[in-house]
Amino acid sequence: MRLHREGFTIIFVTTLVLLGLNYGVQALAGEGLISQIFLGLSLVFFVLVVQFFRNPSRNTPQGEGLIIAPADGKVVVIEEVEEPEYFKDKRKQVSIFMSPVNVHVNRAPVTGKVLYYKYFKGKYLVAWHPKSSTENERTTVVMEENGKQVLFRQIAGALARRIVCYVKPGVALNRGDEYGFIKFGSRIDLYLPLDTEILVNLNQKTVGGETIIAKW
Repeated sequence: MRLHREGFTIIFVTTLVLLGLNYGVQALAGEGLISQIFLGLSLVFFVLVVQFFRNPSRNTPQGEGLIIAPADGKVVVIEEVEEPEYFKDKRKQVSIFMSPVNVHVNRAPVTGKVLYYKYFKGKYLVAWHPKSSTENERTTVVMEENGKQVLFRQIAGALARRIVCYVKPGVALNRGDEYGFIKFGSRIDLYLPLDTEILVNLNQKTVGGETIIAKW
């Protein structure tokens, strides 16, 4: 299993802490039932941490005008809204919620150039809260493909306390390229032109880099 670089330090520290704790429990309680239970719980916790940072390979579909899912998760919003930050007009919004058990690598939904990037400090409301997209810690990226623009926004949640975004204006990305990572559960919003054909349904599960969200 391939692991994401964002997890290397956390996994290393987790390993040291768990080894130290298990050594201490065994020194105090001996090699009896208590030590065995603690060891079992430690292994479960370690596996959960490791699986959170998994980075599987993805087969990104190719084709003109395809917009693919930027993250693994579940579609929780499909609606027409006003986008106030960049476009300042009506757009189709598609939101994907990521639970702690999802892969948290974020991928470019289209092929093109990054036109805009901005990071906002903010709150840590639960990711499904209506105000989380405008009040939580977040990043906004806008890309252009053949004259059409898509805005996608990483949003921190109650558990997600670190958003990582690797792109800046002028960077060229291919559809499915890794552009960021959100630690411990959150969501991504996409804002698309009104004439975009949406190809997913509410509550549909998505696979980042593979599921086709929409088409220009």
